[in-house]
Amino acid sequence: MILENGARVLPFIGPNPRQFPRPAVSSIELYGRYLSISNIQIIVIILSALLMLGLNYIINYTKRGKAMQAVSFDMTAASLMGIPVNGIIAFTFALGSVLAAAGGVLYAFAYPQISPLMGMMPGLKAFVAAVLGGIGSVPGAMLGGFILGIAETFTKGYLSSQYSDAISFSILIVVLLIKPTGILGKKLRVKV
Repeated sequence: MILENGARVLPFIGPNPRQFPRPAVSSIELYGRYLSISNIQIIVIILSALLMLGLNYIINYTKRGKAMQAVSFDMTAASLMGIPVNGIIAFTFALGSVLAAAGGVLYAFAYPQISPLMGMMPGLKAFVAAVLGGIGSVPGAMLGGFILGIAETFTKGYLSSQYSDAISFSILIVVLLIKPTGILGKKLRVKV
């Protein structure tokens, strides 16, 4: 909050939104006028899928990814096994920052106005999607994002666009009450 609102005070950033440069937009119509998709949407979908597959590959099939899983499971045991815990934590934050930056650029391509507070609602919705799909599961987060997007779209189409955020957070509450591990999350037993 301090960084976001502090950026609004700086004279070279300011509180007003600015235009983001956008490539030329053309749309492809499928099934007559019933389904139209723009080249920006195609680029966002393809790059998002590639980034998700890359993250899934890093986590599940590389040495650093296995170390990330070990550190998240038990930091003390991982350090006793010779894993540089601080280096893995730094790598995890760097990887998350790179993916957040890529997500911000893709979001700015789709909605070409940037401001210091533009990531607040997408960040909250990403959290809801991760909880819905299962924390710690990359495919689960993707599935949660799809379900959340479909629920919001149906809400905007059939009820009102004012209720879309309420539906998102209602889904979060229902998931936390019924299945706190999410759709693809695993329940871990902690032995005492």
